[in-house]
Amino acid sequence: MIPEKVGPYIIERKIGSGGMGTVYLGRHAETGKIVAVKILPASLAREDGFVLRFTREIEAMRKLKNPHVVEVYESGIDDETYYYAMEYVDGITLSKWIRENGRMHWKDVINYSVQICSALKAAHDAGIVHRDLKPSNLLITKDDQIKLLDFGVAQVFASTKLTKTGGIIGTAEYMSSEQAQGRRTTKKSDIYSLGAVMYALLTGRPPYSGKTSMEVIQKHKFGQFDAPRLFVPEIPHWLDEVVCKCLEKDPDKRFPDAYVLSRRLKEIVKKVELSRQEKTAASGTFDGTAETIVAGDDPNAVGGTLMRDLVRAEIECAQSKPLVSQFLDNTFVLIAMLILLILGGVWWFNSADITPEQKYEKGVALYQKGKLYWPQARDEYLLPLLREDPETWASKVDDMLMEIEVHELEKDFNLKNISSKRLQKMSDAHRFLHLARSYYNMGDPITAERILLNLSTILDGQEKYKALHIAIQKILSNLKAASHSSKKGEQDNFSLAKSSLQQAEKYLKEKQKERAASILLSLITLYDGDSQTAKEVEKAKKILDQLKITYPRKNR
Repeated sequence: MIPEKVGPYIIERKIGSGGMGTVYLGRHAETGKIVAVKILPASLAREDGFVLRFTREIEAMRKLKNPHVVEVYESGIDDETYYYAMEYVDGITLSKWIRENGRMHWKDVINYSVQICSALKAAHDAGIVHRDLKPSNLLITKDDQIKLLDFGVAQVFASTKLTKTGGIIGTAEYMSSEQAQGRRTTKKSDIYSLGAVMYALLTGRPPYSGKTSMEVIQKHKFGQFDAPRLFVPEIPHWLDEVVCKCLEKDPDKRFPDAYVLSRRLKEIVKKVELSRQEKTAASGTFDGTAETIVAGDDPNAVGGTLMRDLVRAEIECAQSKPLVSQFLDNTFVLIAMLILLILGGVWWFNSADITPEQKYEKGVALYQKGKLYWPQARDEYLLPLLREDPETWASKVDDMLMEIEVHELEKDFNLKNISSKRLQKMSDAHRFLHLARSYYNMGDPITAERILLNLSTILDGQEKYKALHIAIQKILSNLKAASHSSKKGEQDNFSLAKSSLQQAEKYLKEKQKERAASILLSLITLYDGDSQTAKEVEKAKKILDQLKITYPRKNR
């Protein structure tokens, strides 16, 4: 039900609503001033210390004077209804803009982000952290200006009870990694959220998404997003780097404050323009009539009339020369010819008169220098020998090639992150290797070992996969050794799952069904599929089945 009047404001219509209250369009009964009136839920007013915190934070926001922050006029209580009046902005939210248009041009993203930085700096200087920066809190006005809504109000809502029961304040898709962990927020938390907003504007999607808020929160804590340029290659790499730096999970690796971030964003436009000018200067020429200069629109930029006349005279002189002379008189052509001559000489020197025996000697020499030189020995000497004359050289180079392959696979399994593009090019055997490595890195060596054992059985006896089979056996040996040495501490490693189950059972005995169900659902979400906590997960599922509560089921 829409109230007729709140405080001195006559309510005309509802603008919007959310978990933290409802916003109405209001008109001051005496002055006729149009404002946005936000009415807070009664449940918040009953929180301990809320009135004091609400009053203090609203007063702090009233002191904020920035063209990109929605101004707060006043706050009050009307018949136990808490409200505050703020500047009414006729515009469209960035979330609606993204829904209607998809991606935004990178120059517009920079323009709006610089404005947001201005708003953040003003708030941070006043000691206010927003903590809920997201596209739906950002309005684009008709004159293309950004206005930030509800600035600092999220901090007001973090009352004692709310913090105890959850610890997480903010919107899942745009909250910082420290917010996702329930840790204290700082101005760098807003930098992270702005990075997520920029990401969404550039790509049309937030950096992390999922079926549930908990899944998104887990990704903010532990996941890795794809760089914006993977979706939109035309984004300048400088902007791509800025967004990725804002989204660093470690706050110390982000930009120190909004001012520094805004400077970096402004520099990008200048860098792009300078880069274009350099490319134009390097590849640009004069047109056929020799009447214009491609390098610039303003003749004063290159020295005025005198410079223009000198350039024109040079053109006329060049055009009077024969075509061959004009071609050879070009500095870039001469440099290119010199480079080709040098490269040709190097190629001839390296390839001329080198016998297979000399190739073998060079390959062996590199191999003996150490593992750093193994890829070069393999690619430049040993493999070419094997391709040219396998009957002669197979017996001599096979052992070295196999050792190099085993080393590469071990390094790949234990140390390297395999990109999705590289994974698509891999054979099935290598993909299973990557899957086993992923389980191992997630702390599930039992599943990793099971995959490797099955893979080893399949590859046994296949000559094509001989080197891979040897590498897998060696990795299995290392896994078993590591497993044996860590068995003593296994129980402690997975004590969280056991203690969580015990806590849920305790709540059930105390008739606190909702709290118990919440713990059990979280336990299943985190541990389902982990072989070392299978018993706890199954028990949690059985309890939820008895309570007739649905839970996420994995596709097997």
